[in-house]
Amino acid sequence: MIISGGLIFFAIVAFIIIVAIVKTAVIVPQKTAYIVERLGRYRCTLEAGFHILVPFFDRIAYRHSLKEQAIDVPPQECITKDNIAVSVDGILYMQVMDPAKASYGIGNYLFATTQLAQTTMRSEMGKLDLDRSFEERTSINAAIVAAVDKASDPWGIKVTRYEIKNITPPRTIRDAMEKQMRAEREKRAMIAESEGERQAKINRAEGERQQAIALSEGERMRKINEAEGRAKEILLVADAQAEGIRKVAEAIEAKGGLESVNMQLAQQYLAQFGNLAKANNTMIIPADLADVAGVIKACTSIVKGA
Repeated sequence: MIISGGLIFFAIVAFIIIVAIVKTAVIVPQKTAYIVERLGRYRCTLEAGFHILVPFFDRIAYRHSLKEQAIDVPPQECITKDNIAVSVDGILYMQVMDPAKASYGIGNYLFATTQLAQTTMRSEMGKLDLDRSFEERTSINAAIVAAVDKASDPWGIKVTRYEIKNITPPRTIRDAMEKQMRAEREKRAMIAESEGERQAKINRAEGERQQAIALSEGERMRKINEAEGRAKEILLVADAQAEGIRKVAEAIEAKGGLESVNMQLAQQYLAQFGNLAKANNTMIIPADLADVAGVIKACTSIVKGA
């Protein structure tokens, strides 16, 4: 019985030692920090790695993630500068920089930063009209980050950025904005259509002008070509006539040329006289018209004089 009692005692002691080792051996994950308290007071901050605590004296009071966290900021009612109530929500990005301050500087830093972001949002929205609030998202986000980061510095919190998700005006305001946007789109469409018609008229007028210029240029070139053709024709006819006259003169000056001229004149005279004889009309003619020799002599004298 004494032996069995000793074994039980040693078993209990061994169990207590194992439990103490399990409780005091701590492995801290990467990007995590543990706050250790000794007898209720802050002792140290454990970073990533293996650590041994003093049994029954040390305990892990807080565990903090050192990763950047995204906190959803619930929708809230904000009054704009032009007295319109809008619902605004967003996302706050923050990171624990000093785990000790985050543990003892404030009770719940997540709740505190969320509330601070909401109050700052209401303040910033109150400085802007509704139309400008949609355009000034970047400046609103920057103002909220600056205000919350400054206020949360004693808590060991770093606010990295804030993003507005939605700005939702009342239904009546949305209907009015939709009508305004529809009217603006119709206005732009009418302006674009009128600009298109104006440009089309300008293009047609320019085309007609170019066509008229081309037609006039073509007509001018046609007249010039015709005038040049007629001038060349006149020159060619004159040259041909001059050449014919020159050849006739050379033929007359040649041997027997004058006799040939006299013979041709006599033939033509007789032919024309015969035609007069065939006519039924009564005509008054000179008495010496039948004197062929006299006529030929007169013509010959004219040719010689020429």
